[in-house]
Amino acid sequence: MFTLRAARVSARLPRPALRSFSSSRICSGRAIVYSENGDPSTVLEAVTYPNLFSPPPPSSAHIRFLLSPINPADVNVVEGVYPSKPTKTGALTTQGKGSEGQPVFVGGNEGLGQVVALGEGVKEDTLKVGDWVVVTKQQSGTWMSERHIPVADVARVPNAEKLTEAQAATLTVNPPTAYNMLHDFVDLKQGDWVIQNGANSAIAAAKGINTINLVRNRDNIGELKSSLEKLGATHVLTYDELADKSVREKIKGWTQGKDIRLGLNCVGGKETTLMARYLGKNAHLVSYGAMSKQPLSLPTSLFIFKNLTAHGFWQSEWYKTRSAADRDTLMKTLVEYIVEKKLDTPEIEVVKVGKDRTDAQASEAVTGVFKGLAEGKYGKKVLLNLE
Repeated sequence: MFTLRAARVSARLPRPALRSFSSSRICSGRAIVYSENGDPSTVLEAVTYPNLFSPPPPSSAHIRFLLSPINPADVNVVEGVYPSKPTKTGALTTQGKGSEGQPVFVGGNEGLGQVVALGEGVKEDTLKVGDWVVVTKQQSGTWMSERHIPVADVARVPNAEKLTEAQAATLTVNPPTAYNMLHDFVDLKQGDWVIQNGANSAIAAAKGINTINLVRNRDNIGELKSSLEKLGATHVLTYDELADKSVREKIKGWTQGKDIRLGLNCVGGKETTLMARYLGKNAHLVSYGAMSKQPLSLPTSLFIFKNLTAHGFWQSEWYKTRSAADRDTLMKTLVEYIVEKKLDTPEIEVVKVGKDRTDAQASEAVTGVFKGLAEGKYGKKVLLNLE
């Protein structure tokens, strides 16, 4: 039985020097693909493909991926139930799972890459060889060693020399989602309160905003609470604790009677209904996920007597509707938070599925991660290294 070996990475480790690449450095690449939708632990497989030797098309860049995160939404994409759909590529073929010689989907939505070459028309003040970039277009297929990507679909990482690879790789989904939801709906001031589920970001703490963070009860609940508090959570409660009537007075004591004006929801179902009852007057509830896969049901009384406003938020839509200047400003702000040590990445595990493994071993490693996710075993961020 193949055993998954993973290296844990601290975002506080010194950042390695920018890597130098040549077109002949890697003779083959590795990608995590699937030919049909289904359970990721069943349909995903690793395949080896010939290295890219052709120059990138005009207005594109040849990108080699350094680290590519696995996010909860990636599960839904592979299952085929996520609104944003990937496109099959004919550039890769797989010898397994009955899909020999057929186009496949390349997994992955988020990734850190380094520019190896530039196509015609790309100005050096936009990108240059050696730059670190993150992918901003949905479903670009980042679980692979390298690919050509239009320059419009990536953002240069500012002050890259001050970041670790792990910090830069996680810049495009969780931190910007948290930052934008904290800014776009309520004018929060230092000392204000937010209540949220699925909490794993330190953006609020960096801005001096207090948070009440809700989690499922589990065997290691004390360890989890401690971990979230280190990230910046003001208080952490389980849903069981939140359901206790006595906790309402406890929350009033924490907030000193101040209304909670913003709720952030990525779970849905009855847990979010319970959370919404603790919102104050004229509050806003922002939903950006539905991990429970249950509908969101809100009491009518919250709308009538508290004037609750409910919103949806999708970071991918933000990228599509905002200018490149807005995108670059957001990246610069987040990097400044990291450099100033106001924001750091959560605990990270790097899963190595590069060319030192066979395709079968790499496949087993990746499907093992998704089995662990389904069983709730991963509280840390998982990054793929396909080199």
